[in-house]
Amino acid sequence: MKQPIFLRPVFQERIWGGTKLRDLYGYDIPSEQTGECWAISAHPNGQSVVRSGKFEGMTLGQLWDEHRELFGHYDSDRFPLLTKILDANDDLSVQVHPDDEYARTYENGELGKTECWYVIDCEEGAEIILGHNARTKEELVEMIEKGQWDKLLRRVKVKPGDFFYVPSGTIHALCSGLLILETQQSSDTTYRVYDYDRRDKNGNLRELHLDKAIDVTTVPHVQTQVEPTVVKTAGATITTFVESEYFTVYKWDVHEHLELEQDQPFMLVSVIDGEGTIITEEGEWKIRKGDHLILPYQLGTFQVKGTAQMIVSHP
Repeated sequence: MKQPIFLRPVFQERIWGGTKLRDLYGYDIPSEQTGECWAISAHPNGQSVVRSGKFEGMTLGQLWDEHRELFGHYDSDRFPLLTKILDANDDLSVQVHPDDEYARTYENGELGKTECWYVIDCEEGAEIILGHNARTKEELVEMIEKGQWDKLLRRVKVKPGDFFYVPSGTIHALCSGLLILETQQSSDTTYRVYDYDRRDKNGNLRELHLDKAIDVTTVPHVQTQVEPTVVKTAGATITTFVESEYFTVYKWDVHEHLELEQDQPFMLVSVIDGEGTIITEEGEWKIRKGDHLILPYQLGTFQVKGTAQMIVSHP
């Protein structure tokens, strides 16, 4: 099939969510506390649905199970990636994710969760928490037990266009005032380390998962340096942010015209700004800010015309 597959996102309400997904992208969100747009997802906790065309109405999980030819020879028992847009209207909990082996053993065969963040937009002075200052597990436990969060957690100032790679085992959190595109393994396993003593809507303190969190945290913290590579053509700029064992992530900044060969098993594309047209030998498809699509296997050579910014990934 030589045409893009457009998807309808799923939305998740979160205690820290807001309304930016509606205000900036025009999405029909379920409430004023909508934190997550699961834009391209085959995870059982929230599946995208094909928006139009031959497979309209199918979930991405169904498509993966029943039409594996669209995804090349990628060998996995499940769709491997998940693309989200996160509206951090308030601070997220400080958390950590397990790796594949730990999740397989302790989370019913779930994948681990390595992720990365592209900062679409943020308020002046916005921050993330990325890493910690404990030198040993004993010190980590002691600082957690004493609530020495200012001493333990590393804070990093961010600005629009920044990119961060967050391997499993990294203590991290988005802080308030951030709009992020996240590319991650298809996992929904999170261990909360600290949640600012917040209570849920029933007045209960939100659950922490300290034993598992301490188990999986990398000590001492290892900072992953992101060194993007940039290729400019007459009509576009392609930035490669990361090439890891789980995913490769790019930004396509098209200001006129881009022509590429789809030479991966499949590619996930999220249009974060602008509009344009994707052209293949089977036809033309309009794209605009807020669209999410998959470029399937054997799409062949394609063009993007217009002015648009896209975050693109593949396994």
